[in-house]
Amino acid sequence: MRWFVIRLVGVVLFCMTASCGRDSVVLTHDAYIWQREWTPAVIDAMRDSGAAIRAWHVLAAQTDADGRLQVFHPDRAALRMSNKPVLLVVRIDGQLTQWDETKLLADTQALWHDWQSSGVRVAGLEIDHDCGTARLPAYTHFLSALRPLMRGATLSITALPAWLDSSALDALLAQVDESVLQVHAVRDPRAGMFDDTLALHWANAYAQRSDKPFRIALPTYGSRVSWDANGRIASVQSESPVLDSGDDSRELLAMPQQIAGFIAQLQRDPPAHLMGIAWFRLPTARDDRAWSLATWLAVIRQQPLKNDVLAVAQPSTTPGMLDLLLRNPGELDAPLPTRVFLPPDCTLADGIQGYARQTVRDGSNRGTLSIKRLQPGLLQAHHQRIIGWARCAAQGVELHVEP
Repeated sequence: MRWFVIRLVGVVLFCMTASCGRDSVVLTHDAYIWQREWTPAVIDAMRDSGAAIRAWHVLAAQTDADGRLQVFHPDRAALRMSNKPVLLVVRIDGQLTQWDETKLLADTQALWHDWQSSGVRVAGLEIDHDCGTARLPAYTHFLSALRPLMRGATLSITALPAWLDSSALDALLAQVDESVLQVHAVRDPRAGMFDDTLALHWANAYAQRSDKPFRIALPTYGSRVSWDANGRIASVQSESPVLDSGDDSRELLAMPQQIAGFIAQLQRDPPAHLMGIAWFRLPTARDDRAWSLATWLAVIRQQPLKNDVLAVAQPSTTPGMLDLLLRNPGELDAPLPTRVFLPPDCTLADGIQGYARQTVRDGSNRGTLSIKRLQPGLLQAHHQRIIGWARCAAQGVELHVEP
């Protein structure tokens, strides 16, 4: 009997301190509407995804260089029509080293009061301030002054994994009702957009710092980062069309399959206090750097993600040349193939738009031309992309794809 009691106590202590998580849960899904311009494409995306979304996190204002709020103008009629809870997001620039707290509080309170009479289901206020850990005490003081002005409404913040090493995090989280932990695009861009192993570690560590409910922010988008000759970041394209930014650049992308696997893992063994996912950002038909809406909804609904990319060669406008194309006839975005092999009768070839020529040699001195992908990417459903050209003896060229 004594042995049984000792073993039972050991199991209980292990579950409290190690890996015995909560039972599996069904996570809810929110979405950030971060677009400054509310185009018809934004309204359409809201309508078409509304059934899968619990609430909208809407960018309502952002600080300028002087720390004063610049107000945006979301489509309130569209938000009312969606009949979803709305969290107003106020973005305080993380590079802002100081601000006039009295004026910032007044600006925030005026924004809040304006939205209270809008007829929109305003559920709370979210402050997005990606500051360094040295600024956390000042941030905490601001939130403590803001909280009484909310008169009982939900106050939330976004949080960074870098704050986990700060003793000031506990006081910060004590000022809010809930939070959103950002686990994407938080490291050196050369390390990539998202690391599921690190993200899970951060989520579990964050859950130990507070008993407040939280969500995890996950990406639906990609960015192209370029560096200058001194190794400093020269540009980041996250909301602009896909353009070539020079030689020293890298395309960062959140892959739907990886994100879907991460969510499945969270649902099987969720960290304490985790309520759901907050997606950044709402994909639209006009957003070249985001997943298609169909792919995003398939990830949310845990539907199979299939790869239907085909490689074809067709006559070019240049005599004697063939254009090499990738086509996605499926309903979901698919990863770009690693390599496209050309037949032996192709003597010249080169790649474009993220692909380059490669010669694959066999045991002899002969080689087979191929077009190799330089960086990961997605081909949206019902889209095609030219990835190169070739000169071949025959016009009826059969191409082989390596996933």
